Amino acid sequence: MTTDTTAPAPAGGIGFFEKWLSVWVAACIIAGIALGNLAPGLFAALAGLEYASVNFVVAVLIWAMVYPMMVAVDFTAIGQVGRQPKGLILTLAVNWLIKPFTMALLAVLFFNFLFAPLIDPADAQQYIAGLILLGAAPCTAMVFVWSQLTKGDPNYTLVQVSVNDAIMVVAFAPIVAILLGLTEITVPWETLLLSVGLYIIIPLVAGAITRQLILGGSRDTGRIDAFTARIKPASVLGLLATVVLLFGFQGETILANPLVILLIAIPLLIQSYGIFGLTYWAAWKWKIPFNIAAPCALIGTSNFFELAVAVAISLFGLNSGAALATVVGVLVEVPVMLSLVALANRTRHHFS
Repeated sequence: MTTDTTAPAPAGGIGFFEKWLSVWVAACIIAGIALGNLAPGLFAALAGLEYASVNFVVAVLIWAMVYPMMVAVDFTAIGQVGRQPKGLILTLAVNWLIKPFTMALLAVLFFNFLFAPLIDPADAQQYIAGLILLGAAPCTAMVFVWSQLTKGDPNYTLVQVSVNDAIMVVAFAPIVAILLGLTEITVPWETLLLSVGLYIIIPLVAGAITRQLILGGSRDTGRIDAFTARIKPASVLGLLATVVLLFGFQGETILANPLVILLIAIPLLIQSYGIFGLTYWAAWKWKIPFNIAAPCALIGTSNFFELAVAVAISLFGLNSGAALATVVGVLVEVPVMLSLVALANRTRHHFS
């Protein structure tokens, strides 16, 4: 199988955009930081359009990213996921038995020991807390984007995300409480439930309605492929606009704390590439098909940063080191995930 990521996909590739996606993202990062410093009032106003720490402007852009994949979801095929349980088992094992604990271990190692001469001890504990919050919150919305870019199975991806969300409702608070050494933790349920509704349920319903209208009783999935091919550029533009916004929101913070942000990013990068490598290798060894293996590894790598940021603010305050650490997670996620998408696409020929 070819390793050219610009080759047309079954659902219609977007060649030019995909080929230079890393360049567009880099340009959007620079533009976001510049605009955030040149027009802080504008970005402050956009950041204020939120409820329960969920920004509605970002939500709309995520809808643009997620919607094409939701149209591709075939509900009649979801029941067949049980015939290939390995991908789901691997995702759950990595997300809930490995990832939170490796993130905590790396955070303690770097900030209590390796970075100790550079960081005030009190600040170090805040950064550790923020990293733990990120590690314990598996991604929800953006996973659909990464899955789409690797031509992942949309039905299987939906099931993986849905099961993870169900587990997160009961497991997130206890895991974070244990790792932070707290006896009680307040989870912003509004953020958790609103995010699931905005990023999964609404796009899924819209996609299902669209699918029914396109098919009109027919079983010709070629119509779906043609439709998603036409709207796929909007998905990439949504991703790029999201990057501009996220980096614009934190433009002043990035320039004011370059060293701290770099130090926080180091364990995050090690965690991201390490978890991806472990999951991707395990999927290959377990002979999981690529269109399941790639999204499986990407789900385990990315984070539900909206929830992590909201919990950090509620527990430690808006200007805390914990909140800053979760924000750095937002900053590094998109470039890291794009690099992993590219790696997966270049190695797909190793899978059956």
